[in-house]
Amino acid sequence: MGEIVLPRRMFLWCMSVIYLAAFVSLYVQIPGLYGNDGLLPARWQLRYSGKPLGEQLLTSPTLLWFGPRLGLDTHTAMELLCLMGAALSLAATLVESLRDSVVFFCLWVLYLSMYHVGQVFLYFQWDNLLLETGFLCILVAPLTVIRGSRQVRQHDRVTFWLIRWLLFRLMFASGVVKLTSRCPTWWGLTALTYHYETQCIPTPLAWFAHQLPVWWQKLSVVAAFVIEIPVPFLFFSPLRRLRLGSFYLQVLLQVLIILSGNYNFFNLLTLVLCLSLLDDQHVNFWLRKADNTNNNDSKLWAWLCYVLELAVWALMIFGTIVCFDLQLDTTKFTISSRTAFTYHHFNQFLKTVTIPCIWIGVLSLTWEMVTAMFRCACVSGFLKRFYGTFQWTVFAAATAAMFTISLVPFTYIEYDSNSRLWPGVRRAYELVDHYQVVNSYGLFRRMTGVGGRPEVVIEGSYDGVDWTEIEFMYKPGNLSASPPVLIPHQPRLDWQMWFAALGPHTQAPWFTSLIYRLLQGKTDVIELIQTDVSQYPFHQQPPAYLRAHRYRYWFTEPKADGSFPQRWWRRVYDEEFYPTVHLGNTFLENMLNQYGLKDKLPPRRMSNTTVAQAVRWVRSQVRGVPAHILIWTIIACTATFCLLQGLRNSNKQGRAPLSHKASVTVNDHAEKVPDSSSDNINKSDEQQAEVEEEESEEGSDEVEEVEREDKHSLSKEQQGRATRGGRKQQKR
Repeated sequence: MGEIVLPRRMFLWCMSVIYLAAFVSLYVQIPGLYGNDGLLPARWQLRYSGKPLGEQLLTSPTLLWFGPRLGLDTHTAMELLCLMGAALSLAATLVESLRDSVVFFCLWVLYLSMYHVGQVFLYFQWDNLLLETGFLCILVAPLTVIRGSRQVRQHDRVTFWLIRWLLFRLMFASGVVKLTSRCPTWWGLTALTYHYETQCIPTPLAWFAHQLPVWWQKLSVVAAFVIEIPVPFLFFSPLRRLRLGSFYLQVLLQVLIILSGNYNFFNLLTLVLCLSLLDDQHVNFWLRKADNTNNNDSKLWAWLCYVLELAVWALMIFGTIVCFDLQLDTTKFTISSRTAFTYHHFNQFLKTVTIPCIWIGVLSLTWEMVTAMFRCACVSGFLKRFYGTFQWTVFAAATAAMFTISLVPFTYIEYDSNSRLWPGVRRAYELVDHYQVVNSYGLFRRMTGVGGRPEVVIEGSYDGVDWTEIEFMYKPGNLSASPPVLIPHQPRLDWQMWFAALGPHTQAPWFTSLIYRLLQGKTDVIELIQTDVSQYPFHQQPPAYLRAHRYRYWFTEPKADGSFPQRWWRRVYDEEFYPTVHLGNTFLENMLNQYGLKDKLPPRRMSNTTVAQAVRWVRSQVRGVPAHILIWTIIACTATFCLLQGLRNSNKQGRAPLSHKASVTVNDHAEKVPDSSSDNINKSDEQQAEVEEEESEEGSDEVEEVEREDKHSLSKEQQGRATRGGRKQQKR
């Protein structure tokens, strides 16, 4: 594999943006979710029992324990930590020197602090994925306290390999669990005929994707299985074009998911992980830069690589045709497909490949470690060689440890393989499990909503006779409302409403808290439903009665003439989800007491410290702004600034060729004019030296260390040529 300087820098920048979106998205929702009048107040998770601070941190590793020491209540401290995370990630996005291990460690600790008090609203796989990727960033990022952020380290490819291993675990498990769950829609290849309308928050394009013919939907499921199960093995291929092919297939899948569904930062984060499959040569190809890579491979080896690559793709296509019985119907111009293997066959396949997957990882990691060690040994200078070897030892050990403990959640996909792991590995995993540094993955195990998308609709009334539906800002409700586009924001209440609709309300205790807060008219909770409170039907006075019904939703169909219908959805009534209640209602009080949703102690008095006042001032500035608009605005401004900064740097770097051209002109002039004096030549040398000195001062902060060395050697060569020309002139 080639050099990974540019992909690594791109990865760290993208991770800063992902952190920024995650912190801002969560910050906007803190009052309604975790405030004193929120659905699940965060202070309930921090019981101050008089234990030492160190013991409390071991029990629940969150910085919120320091809130009382700063004179802050839990709610305000949580907002402060989110603001710190957003500010730090924004700074890292704008300034490359801040994308270092210390900053990413702080970001990881801040998000982990939120996670441990977030309860059900933060228990999503993408939150776990962000924490694991964020922890790996600590190893991947440079430590600028010791060395510059652009300094290439010999062990960078070793630590960056962990990102590729995480991507493999994520994609392979996502494909496997769909079949191990025995879901009939996945086995029947009909999952996508339900997915677009039953996913949590679809986009407008999901309506159009849902109208595609069934044979195409089934073929799309086959393609998803291929991309998620066999293709990830190409991540570790020694053949570069196979890795690039797997990269583009993963990008294709993630982009299609982004276009059809609002999955916050999850798919964006997956795309960021895919950068681990690239090298500098391919990134330079994107940037239309000259490829300076020396290709000394023989023609025989090049042809052999082509043959092997074609054989791999041909084998994959042939296996797909056999496993899914693909048949082309030339009369209807369709491709039929069906699953041609059984659950027993797939289970045997899984038992066969799980352990070899581990050994593939071991061999790939060993190769990266050995090559990195060899590069350390080739460094000139004893101290540099010793320091590089010491760094390699530390980071190689950390990488091996992360790989080892990740085997426990990875082998969850196959029980026998998991039971064969060394007990010491499982004990090591249990020690770090509380910190979410490695996790198991696998989304969409079973396809829900086969008989129609279940949706909970809350209704309010002043008299118990006339009822008004409470429409949420993002989730489906109003039949005429267009599905939103809000990536990378995640409205966490809307997501939990989707999960709540899949079962009885007793499986979602927080729903009782939602009903209770709406009856009380709590503005913080209302803003989770409608950012613009005036759009909430009971904004002037809280409803006296509330109830909830479950409906079944479907996408509408195009009209017979091919025109689009006026409504996006159609629905039928299913059943009562939550009975009619009011404040003081016996049923409501029993539910609140049963789930412990009523305060036993009064909340801590609101702090008036300078920090608390500053936090409240920031809140007042963003109140009423839709979260996705706020995130888009911040990211757009940040990207624009970075783009302008890059253009400025490229313009400065573009002056170097002009200097080279000027020096060549001076040398040619010295050879063509034999009567010129040596003083003129010396004067030209002085002018050239001045030009080079100005360029080195202007571009010292923007040019890579390697480029600076090349430029220095080039200037020496030019000066030598000018000096030789001067000597010729003197002799003549």
